[in-house]
Parts: sequence; structure tokens; C-alpha cells
Amino acid sequence: MSIRFNEETRQLILETRKTSYQMKIDELGYLKHLYYGPSAGTWNMDYPFRTYDRGFSGNPYDMRDNRAYSLDSMPQEYTSYGVGDFRINTITASYPDGSRCAEYRYISHEIREGKYSIPGLPSAYDNGDTVQTLVVTLGDTASNIRVRLYYGVFEEKDIITRTAEIINGGEETVWLRKAASVCLDLPFGKWDLIHFHGRHCMERQPERVPLFHGIHTISSGRGMSSHQHNPFVILCDRKTTEDSGACYGMMMMYSGNHKTEIELDQFDSVRAVMGLNDERFRWELEPGTSFFTPEVILTYADGLTEMSHNYHRIIQNNVVSSRYRNSHRPVLINNWEATYFDFTEEKLLEIAEKAADLGIELFVLDDGWFRNRNDDNAGLGDWTPDEHKLPEGLGRLIEKIKEKGLAFGLWIEPEMVSEDSDLYRAHPDWALTAPGRAPMMARNQLVLDLSRSDVRDYLFETISGLLENNDIRYIKWDFNRPLSDVYSHSISAERQGEVPHRYYLGLYELYDRLTSAFPDVLFEGCAGGGGRFDAGMLYYSPQIWCSDNTDPISRLKIQYGTSFGYPAGTVSAHVSASPNHQTGRRTTLETRGTVAMTGAFGYELDLTKLTDEECKEIKEQILRYRDVESVIREGKLYRLSGLEEGSRYFCWEYVSEDKNRCLLSIVVTDPLANGPSIHVKLKGLLPDAVYSVGGEFECPGSILMENGYTFVSLTGDYPALQIDICTVS
Repeated sequence: MSIRFNEETRQLILETRKTSYQMKIDELGYLKHLYYGPSAGTWNMDYPFRTYDRGFSGNPYDMRDNRAYSLDSMPQEYTSYGVGDFRINTITASYPDGSRCAEYRYISHEIREGKYSIPGLPSAYDNGDTVQTLVVTLGDTASNIRVRLYYGVFEEKDIITRTAEIINGGEETVWLRKAASVCLDLPFGKWDLIHFHGRHCMERQPERVPLFHGIHTISSGRGMSSHQHNPFVILCDRKTTEDSGACYGMMMMYSGNHKTEIELDQFDSVRAVMGLNDERFRWELEPGTSFFTPEVILTYADGLTEMSHNYHRIIQNNVVSSRYRNSHRPVLINNWEATYFDFTEEKLLEIAEKAADLGIELFVLDDGWFRNRNDDNAGLGDWTPDEHKLPEGLGRLIEKIKEKGLAFGLWIEPEMVSEDSDLYRAHPDWALTAPGRAPMMARNQLVLDLSRSDVRDYLFETISGLLENNDIRYIKWDFNRPLSDVYSHSISAERQGEVPHRYYLGLYELYDRLTSAFPDVLFEGCAGGGGRFDAGMLYYSPQIWCSDNTDPISRLKIQYGTSFGYPAGTVSAHVSASPNHQTGRRTTLETRGTVAMTGAFGYELDLTKLTDEECKEIKEQILRYRDVESVIREGKLYRLSGLEEGSRYFCWEYVSEDKNRCLLSIVVTDPLANGPSIHVKLKGLLPDAVYSVGGEFECPGSILMENGYTFVSLTGDYPALQIDICTVS
């Protein structure tokens, strides 16, 4: 059993293969957090906690004669508010009388078999794993608000998921102002924060900083999880490395506005709270109704590599729900960087014919295929094929593509609408726009209000029509601007604070309807590249366009940061032209292929302009990718270089699940004249097995891991090398 209750000590204990999580119902009924870390067995982890009289840290009324008892210094599972804990809190609500205080104490708990689900929100599922759910109910007697804390324990995967259900058991409406999913208190230790910041075309850049006294805030208020701050953070010991050291991962399974607050308090304790961004959030909670927060996926691990492996396993097997989760993804060609908006059917067919000759499996028609879409200023919302570019229609183009031996994919941006469109002219109220204000524009487009059922029905019918009437095997679903002027013309003024979250409830519902109706279609997520690269989107789309930046040297850093939380199979990566369209950098085809061969592989360039030698090399790349695809998608990733080496080289390895095969890759970003050798120690091999190293020599796994491997001298412009390491039969 992964969950048990000790009646004598009133402790709730969660156990996974390698970790323990303990909490205790104290004498006043507060749910006290005791421990999360390496397996503690049957030991009671309450022993380190001592109480003192803390000046200016008040005492609950029931303990007014015990000045050593203070909520302000107690580690908690889910905080009260306004009653003596002055640190960051998990929940805020306002009541009809104007008060906002709340004091949540234990009422009951229940242990269930299987994994809970969250109404209207994506969440991890058991997929055959041994999973138990703990539900702990807390209550505030004055307001009749109850909070149910859900813990999903994936025993074999060392994962604990968290969500909270907030219930109005009273007779009057209350208004939620803040609703976090998880609170993690770490009363001891010195910690670094690793977070993943960025911008469009440079997403998920890891930054490691020591915690300082005060509050660190990692958040997005852009109406999406964002290019700027991914909803994933790591707290690790100051000495933690890839191979060892305590680290806690917190990943929110949500694609909208999020916030993580991490406080190092006056007593050197750390509190981390993750959930919805409470800025502009206001949810009307009527009597008898409840509100669920998005899921947070927690893990504790010994070293950053083990933490990454925990996330890779849970996402690949228990988050991604598509039938493509663990199956072959077609090698594709996307026409965007080959033609942009300026294409004809003849040009598309020329690219397709070349693609078929090279061994590419899927042709993707990107933006510009629909009426009035010759640039990004018009047409969104009107998903009717352009009769000038496609004179015989979309269906006939697809038939011609298929005749060349290729499957067909299509780009759409269904959440957006252009002012210059028939849809907007007919339904201006369907866009998010604030009354009496000219809206902020981005790419001259507005955002459709997906909180409205009529908008979702229109989009479902439109996209369904495309998929039912055409043999489309792949959809690239884009989202190319942040949410602003967030106002729905379909709900009351009092409930406008609900719109940002209702938007994502609507998006998830639409995605669920479409993926259920068309299970054989491969959906790829995109938001100006990696603006919505999160576990919430991965529930519906098994891969996401990692970044609009296709420069391989930039991608090294982007994909390096992405790898800490997200598995290779979720990363869509393409070989593009040289010089690169975003940076102007020149790189070899070998380097571009090596970098793109880290996930869902494809091409994005004009194939008709390639030389015979380049065509030959691409054919070899595609054969190579098909050979190693399962190792990349299903194997374990080991980062053999860190940020400090990244200024000179990036090196990584994938090791198959049975450890019989290893794919070792390196890209040198700064070749040195007469420099030191690049020497790495391999990881994850079978110690007693003998491996052939690129056909060059044979060596036991133990020696390759202990004594390492030295690369040949790599010179030139960003040279790359990929080496097969296989056991000798």
C-alpha cells in the first residue's frame, strides 16, 4: 500500500519506490507537513520539529496560553489565511460581510484505489500503473468553506500529484481571489531555485539562483503558460548536480496564467506555492458548488538526471493520451520557411515530389492556405481554401500529395480571428475585447472567446468539417498572440474575473471533443513556437513545436532547458535552411540533423533548392532517424554537459531501456585552436556488458562510465558528431 494512516500518531504517510511523504493532524486539527524526501520507512519524521516563543508570530486563540505554538512557523499542507500565518498563502476568499479570513482544519480523509480525475481539466492517469489517491478534507467553520486536497501516488514512478477542490458548503456566495494547487514547506536546508525563463525564439532558458530572504515569483499573466516563464521549477540543494543531491520538482499541468511563489522566511524555512495566477482572478463560488485547481506534478529525486527521468516517464506514459504516445511519428516537411505566404499549388507539389524522393512521410501545409491570407493581417476565422492558390481546392491538393506517397497535414490557428474576416464581421462579440476600448493588436488579430459554448461549437464544426471531408493525418494547432483586453461579452460584469480560466476550460473541452472524434489524427501544439509548452497541452498533443527559432545552435540551449522536465518525444524539431532565417547563422547539414534528431524529427526548408550531395545526406539522415527513433523517444536522456560547458560544446546521450544501445551526440559551439580534448564519462550503461563504440573499439560499460570517452578533434563551423554505442553479442 502506498498510502497509510497511523491512528496512534495521526500521521498520513505516502510512499513511492524511493520516497516518503508525511503529514500529521496536530492537536488543533491543522494539517502539518512533516517530510518529503528519501524513503523513511516506518520512522516518524515528526522528531526534528521544536517549537519556540517567536516574537511577533501570534498564536491561535485555542493556544493563546502557549506562545510557542504559531502558524507563522509551522510547516503546513494547505494554509489558512489572515489568522496568523503571514507567509505566502494558498487560498483567499471574500465573503458577503466583507471579511477574508479563513482557518482550515482537518475534518476527514479517505484512501481510494486508482487515480483521481479533475472535471474539465487534464490530469495524469494511471495507464495500468499502481496508483492510490488520498483525499483529505479541511474545513473553515465560520465560512462553511471546505477544501479537499487530492494526492495521487504513482508508486513505481516516484511521482505525487496534487490538486485542491474548494467547496462552498454555506448558504451565501463567496468569491475566490486565490486558489493554489499545492503548498510545499521545506523547514530545513539551503536551497537553489532553478527556473526556465525566456522569450519568443529563446524559450526555457535554465537559470539557477540561491534563494534570498523574501519572495521569488515565477508567473505568467499573458493568457498562456508563455515563452517567458514555464510552469515548472526545481528546488535543489546548493550542492546538487546531475548525478546526486536533493531536488524537488514542481510542474503545473496547465496552459494559462500561472504563478509560483517561493519564500525564504525569517526562520530560514522555505515555502513554495504553485497554482493559478491570482492577478485579476475572481471566481464566484455559489452555494453548493466547487472549484478545482489545475494539477501539479511533484517529484523528489537524488540528482537532476533522476528528477528528469521521473518527469519523462510520467509525461510520456501517464500524461500524453494520444495513440501516438509511444509509436512512430512520421518524418515531415513543413513548407513555412520554404515559401511563407507566397506559394502556388505547383510550388507545393514540387516540394512534395522532392520530399517523397528523399523518404519523407508527411507533407504539412502551413499558414496562408485559406481565403484572404496573403500576410498575417487578414483571414483568420474563415477556414475556406484560397481559390487562387489552390484552384482545384484543398481536397484535390491532398489527393495529389497522396499520389506521391505522402500523408497530408495542415496548419490552423482556430483560437484567433482577424478583424478583416467574415467571421469577425458577423460576430464581433465573439472576440475578447473590453467595452469602449480599442484593443491591443498583435499580428492584427484578436482572440476568440473560448469561454463561450457557441464559439467552441463553431470551431468544432469547422475543424471537424476539414477533417471529415479531407484525408488529413496531422494538425499543427497554433496560437500566435497573448491574451489582452480579456472581457467576455457573454457573462455578467461580476464574473469577468473568471474569463481567463474559463477560456482554458473551454479550450480543453474543445481539444477533448476533437481528439476523441479523430483519434487517428496527430495533433501538434504550437504557440509562436514554445509559448504553450506545458503538461496541460501535452495531454492532448503528444508533441509541441519547441520554438520558432530553428537555428540549431540556439536550439541546443532551448532543447537543453526543455529536457529538464519534458521528454524527447514531446519536442518537435526540424532541420531548416542555412543561413538560418532567424539568426543568419551558417551551419552544416550534419549539425542541423544532429540537433533536430532529439525528438519528433522533420524538415522546414525548400527541398527543391538542395544540391545532389545535400539530397543524399538527407536520405541518410532519415534512414538514421528511423533506426534510432525508439532509442530517442523511449530511452533515458543523460546530459553530459552543463551550462558551463555550453559556451564550448553540448553533449548528450540516449540509452535504450534495455541499455543495449546508446546514442552519443555532441555539437561543438566554440572550437579551440590547440585546445584541451573533449572528454566525457558515459552514463546509464550495463557495467558488465562489452560495447562497440562506433565500430572503433570495444570496451566494458563500467570503463566507459568510469574512465570515459575522448572525442576526435572537431573543428570548423559548429561541428557535430553522433556515435552509436551497442553491446557486442
